[in-house]
Amino acid sequence: MTYQTINPYTNEVIATFPDATKDEVDAAITAAHAAFLSWRDTPFSTRTAVLSKAADLLRADRRRYAELLTLEMGKVIGEAEAEVDLSADILQYYADHGESLIETEQVPVALAAEGKVEIVSQPLGVLLSVEPWNFPYYQVARVAAPQLLAGNTILLKHASNVPQAAAAFDDLFLRAGLPAGAFKNLYLPHDLTEHVIDDPRVRGVALTGSEEAGAIIAAYAAKAVKKSTLELGGSDAFVVLKDADMDKTVEWAVFGRHWNAGQVCVSAKRMIVVDEVFDEFLEKYRDGVKALKMGDPLDATTTLAPLSSQGAADKLADQVKEAVAGGASAETLGDKVPAKGAFFQPTILTGMDSTNPSYYEEFFGPVSIVIRAKDEADAISIANDSPFGLGGSVFTKDTVRGEKVARQIDTGMVYVNHPTMVKADIPFGGVKHSGYGHELTNLGIQEFINKKVIDVVDINAAF
Repeated sequence: MTYQTINPYTNEVIATFPDATKDEVDAAITAAHAAFLSWRDTPFSTRTAVLSKAADLLRADRRRYAELLTLEMGKVIGEAEAEVDLSADILQYYADHGESLIETEQVPVALAAEGKVEIVSQPLGVLLSVEPWNFPYYQVARVAAPQLLAGNTILLKHASNVPQAAAAFDDLFLRAGLPAGAFKNLYLPHDLTEHVIDDPRVRGVALTGSEEAGAIIAAYAAKAVKKSTLELGGSDAFVVLKDADMDKTVEWAVFGRHWNAGQVCVSAKRMIVVDEVFDEFLEKYRDGVKALKMGDPLDATTTLAPLSSQGAADKLADQVKEAVAGGASAETLGDKVPAKGAFFQPTILTGMDSTNPSYYEEFFGPVSIVIRAKDEADAISIANDSPFGLGGSVFTKDTVRGEKVARQIDTGMVYVNHPTMVKADIPFGGVKHSGYGHELTNLGIQEFINKKVIDVVDINAAF
């Protein structure tokens, strides 16, 4: 694989970086393990100070960090700045909560002879973090922040098209005071990934990415008997009930599908609208999509970015063609795409049903699937008819009813009257083909720690 910065707005190659060699990889593992042996015993006050300093550094240089995201994967500048803020919030969340997230638990026991039983939380060791390009900072922060706080150390294998964003975190953590080796970005070639996971000093792997990548990494981890967490794709249902506030619902639908150019695992990819309000929703949704403005992602007036690469745009075009061949209708909207850059014309697919081979696919970009449901029960059934189970949303003026519907949707997260969102203090995770395990809050930090039982028995009392 080739690690390159290619500006998606111009398709210009900016910089190329060499793959790490086996010797460099082994040296990084050695350094990460050595750092772990001291970092695990470092006081929590020191660990939290490092995370807090890293958050401060991000905020202090917000624009520079944001512009790097825009350069490497095309994110509009306002969304890039928001990602920097979110990453800083995650680092600060763990700095603020510190040891309280993994405090020793006292276990009540029935017999005095069993003694005093505690569950202590101890870090596992070196972890491999495999991350995607769509949120180059946020994806790293949501693994690194909790696991560094826990006392683990991190090796990062980032996506090949965001090499400079990956390197930025090396520099960030060093300037924040993290010991050398405790976090290391590697331009790791695919053929050395299993080598890293096989190393006995590497104790776990966290991946965010495609189903295909997740299956490969999970197999490597299982073969080596290592813990893994996977956050994979999604095809989030955006369920619109008949009593929804239509103007607000459409506004959220347009945003929920098109933020980050639709390249989000928790994008609102399937609009499932009950029959009574389907026509009204579709008419207003069309108008909202038409109003999106494509252009220079550094221009604050741009609202729809290019895709991350020309390859991504070409793949999405092929998916739309296959959906139409399977019986769907495709409607393109808005101004014509700019002549340069990896832009994709916003598209609405209707007439999609389970007989279409494309029905169960994830469309990663500004393509909306709008489905008519007979009623609420049918909407729930359609929402659940997916191999994915990441997030979803329900729109209704009756929030009690909305919560009841949310409980029936088979995903890891459901929001009422808001598209699936990401916040520093809300857990994140899915089910089915969307993966397993959690990130963020106390759930995220628990994924790679040893919950060790210590039982101090009074020998005299036992006999």
